[in-house]
Amino acid sequence: MDNFFEKLVELFTTPEYIDSLLHGFLLTLEISFFAVLLGFLLGLIIALTETGKSKWLAPLRFIFRIYVTVIRGTPMALQLFIMFFVIFAIRDFPQVITAILAFAFNSAAYSSEIIRGGILSVDAGQTEAGLALGLPYRTVFLKIVMPQAIKNIIPALGNEVITVIKETAIVSMVGMYDLNMAAKDIGSGQNMASYVVPMFTAALFYLAVVYLITFVIKRVEKRLRRSDVRA
Repeated sequence: MDNFFEKLVELFTTPEYIDSLLHGFLLTLEISFFAVLLGFLLGLIIALTETGKSKWLAPLRFIFRIYVTVIRGTPMALQLFIMFFVIFAIRDFPQVITAILAFAFNSAAYSSEIIRGGILSVDAGQTEAGLALGLPYRTVFLKIVMPQAIKNIIPALGNEVITVIKETAIVSMVGMYDLNMAAKDIGSGQNMASYVVPMFTAALFYLAVVYLITFVIKRVEKRLRRSDVRA
């Protein structure tokens, strides 16, 4: 135990180690943020296409169903390798962009199902009632259906955000210097022979981010419940 605390003190008093952790942590946040944002937007487009009633959307629905099935049925690590060494195997192509796209395409498949489920969870009678009152379908969808759907999917979307953040740890497998790679690098250093301390520290970084996201989600849920009571 004494050796553990000695290594912990050494870790946080060595500028080189601190810089490595911060660099890896920032890369992890960068990939996670843009992957979640892009994944949500793509997932929203897929979900709206899936729930659309226009017959002209049938070809897109077919393509998106295949896409969602393939993405959800294959490992994230395999998708990352394909993106790095097949699709974007271009000299000097930014690794960060490749990683963001890989995680975004993966997240989009799961987000689309979450959003689609939220839309379908709203009673169809409310849409019919809105249309019966003479409201345009777009107005009914944006003002009645989507607000309720968003309330229903917030917890699931929060879990998807957390999943993406934790899954980004595999980018170290393709040589990117994220938080996980930084911990491995420090652990293999001459003065930091044990992997326990740097890995433990990296775990605390992940835990802090996940806790913050969980806290924000619970606050949003609580505020939405209050609005329901007032209504």
